[in-house]
Amino acid sequence: MKLSFRWYGTDDPVKLDYIRQIPNMNSIVTAIYDVPVGSVWSNESITRLKDEVEKSGLKFDVIESVPVHEDIKLGLPTRDEYIENYKENIRRLGKAGVKVICYNFMPIFDWTRTQLDKMLEDKSTTLVYYKEQLEKMDPLNGELSLPGWDSSYKKEDLQKLFDAYAQTDEEKLWDNLEYFLKQIIPVAEQNDIKMAIHPDDPPWNIFGLPRIITCEKSLDRFLKLVDSKYNGLTFCTGSLGCTKTNDMVKLVEKYASQGRIHFMHVRNVKILDDGSFEESAHFSPCGSLDIVAIMKALYDNKFDGYLRPDHGRMIWGETGRPGYGLFDRALGASYITGIWETLSKTSKE
Repeated sequence: MKLSFRWYGTDDPVKLDYIRQIPNMNSIVTAIYDVPVGSVWSNESITRLKDEVEKSGLKFDVIESVPVHEDIKLGLPTRDEYIENYKENIRRLGKAGVKVICYNFMPIFDWTRTQLDKMLEDKSTTLVYYKEQLEKMDPLNGELSLPGWDSSYKKEDLQKLFDAYAQTDEEKLWDNLEYFLKQIIPVAEQNDIKMAIHPDDPPWNIFGLPRIITCEKSLDRFLKLVDSKYNGLTFCTGSLGCTKTNDMVKLVEKYASQGRIHFMHVRNVKILDDGSFEESAHFSPCGSLDIVAIMKALYDNKFDGYLRPDHGRMIWGETGRPGYGLFDRALGASYITGIWETLSKTSKE
């Protein structure tokens, strides 16, 4: 396991020097955030980012994300231009030493929550998804936004996208994903970069938009689209694990044994009776997931990929980007490292 930490660049209030102080920290997970989706990243920007990371003593190994343009997801005639740009980004990142690229194929919206500052019993605040709140949301009013999302869409742009996706069902989205993969995976192979798709978050349709990377059946189908070790998963326990229909330990065992998990996002969620969920501390009893069993499944299958503690609560008076503060994610990283060290030592007894 290579422990990593997401960092949003020089504007991130969480400084690289602070991240470096977390025991066992290996790599920074980051991206170029000031380039329009679908454009080619400049070599200068990549080099500048790489240098910034490496001078802190951490590695520049994982990019999250190189976003996929909506024209590719929709299968529009313009998609080939954007796919060529995507290939060039893979080549440039490969030359910079990147080993894994995380991306997703979610229409329009990335991960979705209904509240960013829900106060828990211990007075920490967290991200939540409440079905009742979602039903009252209007995604076209231009006010829906979350950290990490592309915020460039204007209200009229969103309406056009919704109209376009009205003609795109799940099977069409699968077709467009297959077309994309068959174009990019050969380039990834040539540049020794493992592509790692992030599951849909949450793993069900929202706002009438199709979502297809949601469960074991869909993960199996995805991996067969291009049967290459370079076509793999960002396995997010919080995304797939926010529904009881997905058995996290079973799925981690299955895909880790196949060598198809290239990047792990580890966080805990508390599943509520109505299908809503709250993000919790990483410690297993705080949520619905058995983090120790998940880590054991990785260890037993000799997982040597990248892993980062995912969304954290805001604790100890910290302010900043919801879900991406330093303190709780650092606690999560230390908890994960402790589990891994224990597994390593006890397995040798």
